[in-house]
Amino acid sequence: MPQDARGAAIALGNFDGVHVGHQAVIASAHEAAALSGANVGAAVFEPHPRRFFKPDTPPFRLQTPAQRARALAEVGVVEVFELEFDAAMAQTSDRDFAERILRDVLDVSHVSVGENFRFGKGRSGDVASLAAYGEALGFTVTAVSSVEENGRTISSGAIREAIAAGDLTAATAMLTRAWAIEGEVVHGFQRGAGFGFPTANVVLGDYVRPRLGVYAVRVDVGDGLLLPGVASVGVNPTVGTLPEPLLEAHLLDFTGDLYGKTIEVEMIAFLRDEAKFDSVEALKAQMTQDVIDARRALVER
Repeated sequence: MPQDARGAAIALGNFDGVHVGHQAVIASAHEAAALSGANVGAAVFEPHPRRFFKPDTPPFRLQTPAQRARALAEVGVVEVFELEFDAAMAQTSDRDFAERILRDVLDVSHVSVGENFRFGKGRSGDVASLAAYGEALGFTVTAVSSVEENGRTISSGAIREAIAAGDLTAATAMLTRAWAIEGEVVHGFQRGAGFGFPTANVVLGDYVRPRLGVYAVRVDVGDGLLLPGVASVGVNPTVGTLPEPLLEAHLLDFTGDLYGKTIEVEMIAFLRDEAKFDSVEALKAQMTQDVIDARRALVER
């Protein structure tokens, strides 16, 4: 721990998505930091505890750790403390977590959490116990109420449901940014190039699976370039079913080699469900229409 990173006012949680509800917790940490002159920090767990306790659970993440760190920085977090969630952490009592991690390692001045925050072995600790430990150990605690919109609590789970349904408008509103898939461009079967629609292919990994189909997207290829595109997420039923869904992004008005580069694909609008076509010609005709529809959707947004 760098000495100048100690003493921060932190937001504590998983913060997968850094959505509106998470931002309210971080805003609370900002308020505490302003009173004390401390830096604003966020302490997050990696891997996500759900992945540790249920390693066979289907993919569910909204962000990679790098995306989460960037999103935290965008809302003013200066220090990101990534806490390894391993067997030792899982066995740590709530009191030991408060003493060994929050006081001894981070030396926090303040902790902001969501009102339903639980921590420690067996989820034995809650907001009340955290506040009691803070009083004894020298840091203050604020519990932040959940954020609701239209009678529904904004949560990572609600965003996952919206993405799975193809409702990117709802997901974007809850995240305050477009949901994006980031990854290295890998080689595919190059069938799209053969059709005149070359694609940059990205493996979905532990990202929550979006509704299979075609999307209007914007693609960050680095060097400040955010390019329009159309992408499919699916298994390519017309030309040979893949074992796992793959993201295949066709960048509009772009030529270049992206293999091996890391790109970030912002999912802007759902256009249509994945479909199996009777012929390659029918598929090519639909892909041409998809490009037209994607251009229109991107202009509207």
